[in-house]
Amino acid sequence: MPVSIDAGDLIAGLAFLLSGYATWQTVSFNKKQKSLVESQEKLNNLLLEKENGDALKEKRADLGASFIKLGSSKYRLKIWNKGSATAKNVRIEFPEGNEVIIDSELIDKFPMESLERFQSVELIASVHQQTKRKHVVRLIWEDGAQSHNEKLSYPTL
Repeated sequence: MPVSIDAGDLIAGLAFLLSGYATWQTVSFNKKQKSLVESQEKLNNLLLEKENGDALKEKRADLGASFIKLGSSKYRLKIWNKGSATAKNVRIEFPEGNEVIIDSELIDKFPMESLERFQSVELIASVHQQTKRKHVVRLIWEDGAQSHNEKLSYPTL
């Protein structure tokens, strides 16, 4: 029995091959589209994390302490806020003992109700030859990000 191929069979065969090629192209395109959507989702998540971090950073105060020298023998302990937000209820402690700052200065100035951005406060320091050069200062405060922040600072003379 001879097999005869007419023009309709040839056209149907070409249509079948063309539809197979189109299906392969569609599957390939869908894979690329899926990978593009996944990378877009990752970028969106990274941007969201960055924005949340920036928003939190805007609510944070960042306190620090250092000794400054005025003239030949006068010293001050300077406490400052270099953060973006106001520090509230600022307290200061000396974990290894306070032998430098005059007690009346601490009683008069601390706890501070607030320490604005870029604001500072100076405490009179009593320095003599037997005073150790490195001190430990614990700064405690509240801000818009947390109700309890704590930082150890190591100012040196």
